[in-house]
Amino acid sequence: MRTEARVEDLLRRLAPRILGALVRRYGHFDACEDAVQEALLAAAVQWRDRGVPESPEGWLITVASRRLADQLRSEQARRRREDAVAVMTPPGDAVAPAPGDEPPPERDDTLTLLLLCCHPALSPASQLALTLRAVGGLTTAEIARAFLVPEATMAQRISRAKQSIRDAGARFELPAEPELGERMRVVLHVLYLIFNEGYTASSGTELQRADLTREAIRLTRAVHALLPDDGEVAGMLALMLLTDARRPARSGPDGALIPLAEQDRRRWDAESIREGVALITAALARAPLGPYQLQAAIAAVHAEAERAEDTDWPQIVALYRLLERFGPNPMVTLNVAVAVAMVDGPQAGLELLAPLDADALMARSHRLDAVRAHLLEMAGEHAAARARYRRAARRTTSIPEQRYLEARAARLGGS
Repeated sequence: MRTEARVEDLLRRLAPRILGALVRRYGHFDACEDAVQEALLAAAVQWRDRGVPESPEGWLITVASRRLADQLRSEQARRRREDAVAVMTPPGDAVAPAPGDEPPPERDDTLTLLLLCCHPALSPASQLALTLRAVGGLTTAEIARAFLVPEATMAQRISRAKQSIRDAGARFELPAEPELGERMRVVLHVLYLIFNEGYTASSGTELQRADLTREAIRLTRAVHALLPDDGEVAGMLALMLLTDARRPARSGPDGALIPLAEQDRRRWDAESIREGVALITAALARAPLGPYQLQAAIAAVHAEAERAEDTDWPQIVALYRLLERFGPNPMVTLNVAVAVAMVDGPQAGLELLAPLDADALMARSHRLDAVRAHLLEMAGEHAAARARYRRAARRTTSIPEQRYLEARAARLGGS
């Protein structure tokens, strides 16, 4: 791995620890987050040229603390009130960091930081952006590129998110039950969304964004290390590993999408599959069952089939039926329909799709059209399938998906 990549990886791993240490010590999350971002940028330049210091965490905390002190002094001068910083700082916290070299943090506050970034006062989009910036260590420009929005728009979103946390009076501490359980569900959902956006980009010319899938896996590993006995965290990590293992085989040399049934499974990442299967096997044996564990179990059934025709579809149907009990939703129904079609025939799958036409959101989704087209093709209804593939292609904003759907339609002939 080249020096620049090693430095970048190290900085992203250290980012939440440094920010957590500053917020715990000084309060005012928004100012600390800005200071840490400046320290990370300074390190990216200096460490590449001069090498990584003996204590990288201490270096970052020292630099970030000095930047924070500069910010607070500037704020005091601008407002011309000595109590300006006191208003920003929770009672009992220090007003400004003292100069001098700072020791590395004694504790890892990554989980607390994740919970803060997924505060219920924030919208899902803001939770995603703030998590990637504050916990992932990504710059605003990197996050903006990942979600195909202008950098200024993403900067405003992140700024509003930090302001919302401040207005909500959020404390940098683990919430008590039952709020902790509810907030953890939000954290897992945010990590799931980050992974999904990386695995299949919702728009643009690229099918996948490996930087986002890697980041989601890295952050989920961090949560798993902090909560090793949580079955749903283990299930989430297993699901990501088993799904990401297919990435090398999901597209051809020209970037065209290759569906699961047609992938060269020899190209799947065997090490990720082994780790994912071990994780989900252990979780299912010891932890209460949950939706992420079930999704990981389904992914494991796919991963363990040497050929597409060896897939244990009856077991997958049974697992999806269990998943439906945790909370039926249209996306689960789409997957159930495909699995049922593989067991009982395409007509049985098509019948399961019919109720989704009444769901306004799904009725406009390209995914419903794409699944229906696939089942119609299986049933030999090529004209109807071709029309659905084309409609799905018109509705998707992903160029690779659009090309794939148009190719499927063309393969069925007709004008």
